[in-house]
Amino acid sequence: MIMDFTLLLIIITLISGVLLFLSKVFTGELFSSQIYLFFSSFFPILLFVLVFRSFIIEPYRIPSGSMIPTLVIGDFILVKKYEYGVRLPISNYKIIDNNKPTYGDVIVFQYPQDKRINYIKRVIALPGDYVEYLNKTIYVNGKKYIQNNIAQDLLSTADLGDNVIMNENNNLINYNILKNENRGQDFSYTVPNKMYFVLGDNRDNSNDSRYWGPVPEENLIGQAFFIWMYWNTDNSYSMLERIGLSIE
Repeated sequence: MIMDFTLLLIIITLISGVLLFLSKVFTGELFSSQIYLFFSSFFPILLFVLVFRSFIIEPYRIPSGSMIPTLVIGDFILVKKYEYGVRLPISNYKIIDNNKPTYGDVIVFQYPQDKRINYIKRVIALPGDYVEYLNKTIYVNGKKYIQNNIAQDLLSTADLGDNVIMNENNNLINYNILKNENRGQDFSYTVPNKMYFVLGDNRDNSNDSRYWGPVPEENLIGQAFFIWMYWNTDNSYSMLERIGLSIE
């Protein structure tokens, strides 16, 4: 079972809020004890963190290589939660509309086949676009989609196979998939309304819209825009190489 950090934060915030409320309303040794006051004092901080993460910016860590070279294993990124509309935590129900994803946006979204899991990919086709996948080449509205040049030594080898790598703190999932000539059949279709066709930049090692279809608008979480930290034990990069990079 995937632990939802936001749900845990909501529960802790509510408990702290109730303790604070009781300490203001009731008197007595219990409600004035140091331990009671200590835990209730965290409510303003917890509430701020909950609101900030739920509606403004949320941090994630990249655990595998489907977005190489844009994002590498060990990148810690920031995601604008409000970019595609303000949504309620847990349910992801949109309460305020905002921008729509556009070509090239790197987005975080709920995996259509299991909404408990979050994916990160790049938008390459919008609602109404005609997408063709022929001989492992993608065309959008008749134009060939150019894959990023990826140095072979950047590709992850430790996680090849259909293995899921999970960050327990924020549930941002990437996949590395062993190359298989039989994976993904040729197809052509028009992207439906309120849906988006997405790919991983490391296309040969990415589980994306080629295999499970477009992403519904209701599954959108936010737009990745900044790398604020990097940490990986294999020392592939130095922190100075990664920290501060914009995600484009």
